[in-house]
Amino acid sequence: MLATNVDEAARRFGDRPAVVAPDGVLTYSQLSGDSIQFAERLTQSGIRPGDVAALVLPSGCDWLVAAVAVNRLGAAYSGISPVLTPAERSAMVKLIKARLILSTPDLVDGLPLRSNVMVIEPGSRGHDHDVPGGCACNVDPSEADTTASGAVTASFSEGDPAVICFTSGTTGTPKAAMYTEDQLRAIESIDLGPTASEIWDGGSPMLASTQFAHVGMSTKLPWYVRLGVTLHVMERWRADAALELVSEQRMPVIGAIAPQLALMVRSPLVNELDLSSVNMVIAGGAASPPALVREVRRAFSCGYSIRYSSTESGGVGLATDAISDDESEWASVGRPRDGVEARIADESDREVSDGEVGELQIRSGATMHSYWNDPAATAAALTEDRWLRTGDLARIDDHGRVALVGRRSDMYIRGGYNVFPSEVEATLREHPGVSDIVIVATNDDVMGEIGVALVVPSEGASTDLDDLRKFGSRALAHYKLPERMMFIDSVPLSSAQKIDRRAAKDLFESAL
Repeated sequence: MLATNVDEAARRFGDRPAVVAPDGVLTYSQLSGDSIQFAERLTQSGIRPGDVAALVLPSGCDWLVAAVAVNRLGAAYSGISPVLTPAERSAMVKLIKARLILSTPDLVDGLPLRSNVMVIEPGSRGHDHDVPGGCACNVDPSEADTTASGAVTASFSEGDPAVICFTSGTTGTPKAAMYTEDQLRAIESIDLGPTASEIWDGGSPMLASTQFAHVGMSTKLPWYVRLGVTLHVMERWRADAALELVSEQRMPVIGAIAPQLALMVRSPLVNELDLSSVNMVIAGGAASPPALVREVRRAFSCGYSIRYSSTESGGVGLATDAISDDESEWASVGRPRDGVEARIADESDREVSDGEVGELQIRSGATMHSYWNDPAATAAALTEDRWLRTGDLARIDDHGRVALVGRRSDMYIRGGYNVFPSEVEATLREHPGVSDIVIVATNDDVMGEIGVALVVPSEGASTDLDDLRKFGSRALAHYKLPERMMFIDSVPLSSAQKIDRRAAKDLFESAL
């Protein structure tokens, strides 16, 4: 699917840039041609349909050429984020049992199966590499399709992996969510609409706010290509640089996560640059604090849509109305998008009444096929009729909107009462002295567990525990209020840019 879309895009868009990145500029014509040549070289490594190739590469031209080349051979690509440690990268490669590992020289350390590592020189787009030993494995033309450019592309059999994305793993070892071509087509249909297969062009410059290894990039590349999008990649995401790119390239949409948007609106450049091209902000992944929604809408004078999704959901799920002025809309994660179902269920997977708290479960054709090589984890995540157990506790209001309450795994019990950190955080973020906050639990001899507030203070403002508790008491029961507090420089985030509560708790405990 990805390779065939690339070849058609090359025919339609030619010299339009597909990627502008630190390792160069790559046009659609070059992407098609380079990936064809690289696929021919990859056959020397022994990779064949149904295999998995690990892309231990920085986001950019090399990454995209490698992904398309692997797809041509009927194999799956799995991005391994370069921001991870060597030990973390090695564990992921071992988990997916990669037939081939593609890496740059600086990321090779710690990788297993060195005989199966192909080292690519940065910026070479696969033309300059060391080929590992292995049997040759050419695509059988009788099992292949010929694309518009004349390139031979292997067909995927039903159930074959096409893309594997890792979860962020903040509660344990990351899992490998696997998608077939069927899931990728469903993602395309949900994002572009039911006529997705007929749509070509209409794309615009786009800021790559996550690593290409992220589900929001890896699984959506086929439709980015279909629209002729130009992806702009930064070596390292920085708010000022992001704003400058948005202004220079006249980007109409900013797609980012809430922490990135918070940094952007607090940059002095937001008031100095011409950002009038922006007509929509999409905040992906999870909920946004209502105060941030107000701040972003004011800064960019545009709509703001919160998008709830996960790695397992294929990066699609729920969405809020971008133009609504109703603050209760901003405090939710909206309603299911077209093609997606949602329900709130009890511990036996039975749907509960509106207003009751239970687990948010979603279902669509985009939901992962399974966890790769992990049937037990798959059975725990998916019901028999393929409802995805998200692990998020939520309720549905009278308007059909889903409001998150917390995660089952984050909840702690103070004196017999359940406390959901995200609910407390949402209230205390409104305090003028709080720039950001994370709530974790710590053991207590009397209450069992109590809450600890790790606070990033607002510039030029201050607060203390008593003040924070007084502020929170207007909306929260006393048992939900934090009983200890410490200041931190920033809230720890996972590789998926979500709150890393384990790291936050470690920060607190190391300070004792």
